[in-house]
Amino acid sequence: MAEQQAQPQLALERIYVKDMSLEVAGAEVFTKEWQPELDINLATTAEPLDEDHYQVILTVTVNAQNAGAAAFIAEVHQAGIFLIKDIPEDQVGQILGAYCPNILFPYAREVISDIVTRGSFPQLLLAPVNFDQAYAQSQQQVTDGEGNA
Repeated sequence: MAEQQAQPQLALERIYVKDMSLEVAGAEVFTKEWQPELDINLATTAEPLDEDHYQVILTVTVNAQNAGAAAFIAEVHQAGIFLIKDIPEDQVGQILGAYCPNILFPYAREVISDIVTRGSFPQLLLAPVNFDQAYAQSQQQVTDGEGNA
């Protein structure tokens, strides 16, 4: 009898806020008409926890300026523990760099909106992000960089 090949497994086992913060520049920010300029940065890190589990952290940082002055900085480190088992090694990078952040982003978006609102600012809803496209672009840049080396 032939040996059965193991079925690939991919699952989110836990999701949690690893860290979050809101820094308000000062009370004077509330005395001006609110027309913010936002600078939004996203970063993803992944690290193996054991043979089949990875911790993926999506960091979302929002810097808001109003009337040319700093208003607030909101940041969340949204984390997830993912089971990735019997998946071909060449697919794991895409899973960690695109699939997992796609899962984590709605949670991070909710936390950012919540802490900004609790800071007495108008609700902030971040636009959806295409992590598949961002991952493909980053891989293309790596490939282009290797070609120029």
